[in-house]
Amino acid sequence: MLQPRLLAPLRALERAFSPSLRSAQNAYQPQSLILRSLSASLSVPKTTPIFRTLLPLSQVRFASHASQGTANRHSRDPAGKRLGAKRSNGEYVVPGCIIFRQRGSKWFPGDNCAMGRDHTIYATQAGYVRYYLDPERHPERRYIGVVFEKEERLPQPRNAPTRRRLNMVTIPRAEPVAYQSDIVATINENGTQVASAEAVNAGSGPQLRPGYMYREANWVIGRAAEKAGITAKSYDRNNRWLAWRKREARAERAAQMKSLKGKKKAPRKAK
Repeated sequence: MLQPRLLAPLRALERAFSPSLRSAQNAYQPQSLILRSLSASLSVPKTTPIFRTLLPLSQVRFASHASQGTANRHSRDPAGKRLGAKRSNGEYVVPGCIIFRQRGSKWFPGDNCAMGRDHTIYATQAGYVRYYLDPERHPERRYIGVVFEKEERLPQPRNAPTRRRLNMVTIPRAEPVAYQSDIVATINENGTQVASAEAVNAGSGPQLRPGYMYREANWVIGRAAEKAGITAKSYDRNNRWLAWRKREARAERAAQMKSLKGKKKAPRKAK
């Protein structure tokens, strides 16, 4: 039980607030944990006036943070992205072949290479891969390039001629031959013999080299009916008799094709 010295202040509070708190007593029903522990420790019965006075002032506290377990929802280990070098130094590549995958520009594209939007370096010409540094271009950047010849090195000197980007090698130009004879093979008792024959002058007419056959042009073949006097009747859209015959012929042809398809499917149904 409470001592008289402790009950006096509580009774004074009860007299002061009891008229204004009676109306709110019915609205607030939950009991706080603090009030429960206080009543249990002080052995205050629930029917006392002090309990009814402090009951409307109690509040229930709910959790203000997320439930346990969702904090580690996004910290799972994802799959690897397979970054790194895909082609080694000196390896042959074709246009579009990926050489290096990276996040950020750790390597930069050099000669005959380009960089994609995800910083992937790929080849633009067929050749051999080169990993190199170019202090004249940038003192710290690392470059990846492609050369056309296996013995070629990068970087090239600043005053060196630029190589062609079509993967072609320069060769001496051959002089045109003024006269060239044709080769003819003959078979006799002694075996196969190869001899040279004089070239035929193409300006004398439609003649080709020995062993070849002359063929007329398509427009010449198409005018063969005109030379023979064969003419086709002009189409008359008002001739309904001809249109009916063509329509009947198409229907008959469609019926024949349908009957052939039915015969092919008939043995399968019999099984």
